[in-house]
Amino acid sequence: MNCLMRAWDSHEAELRAWLRRRLNNPHDAEDLLQDLFIKALRQDKKFCEISNARAWLFEVARNALADRLRMKREQIELPEDLAAEHDEPAAVETLAACLPRVLAKLPEADREAITRCDLEGMSQQDYARLKNLSLPGAKSRVQRARKRLRDELMSACGVRIDEAGKVCCFVPGGSGC
Repeated sequence: MNCLMRAWDSHEAELRAWLRRRLNNPHDAEDLLQDLFIKALRQDKKFCEISNARAWLFEVARNALADRLRMKREQIELPEDLAAEHDEPAAVETLAACLPRVLAKLPEADREAITRCDLEGMSQQDYARLKNLSLPGAKSRVQRARKRLRDELMSACGVRIDEAGKVCCFVPGGSGC
């Protein structure tokens, strides 16, 4: 234990100055310095076997500093009233609940085309072979089915489409949802 105290007494001031320069906050530097001392204490008798105590202390300090900075970067402050702003179910969840109902209203051929090609990921070429259709015929069937689904989502679920044909907004509680 004496070897730890000798090493700590020799390097504490240098470690403190190094941490303060990097953290720009004396309180954070002191916290990290204390953590470093506790890590050294946990080494117990093994600390005396370390050939270069200064190098070990700085390596552990660099790693602890990197961990602390990484944690700070990943954290964002959230408003305290965040939960109150979202009492309603999320729009995506509501739309996800509406989609199966709307899909069930479509004719069987439309429902199968959308289910196979859009939901299950089957290529339109494979769908054409499955249904004994030409590729252009299968593509037309899928496009017509998508248009009917879009129209039904707009009227029954309050989905809105922008000029580019993309969903731009969704108003939960449309007439069918």
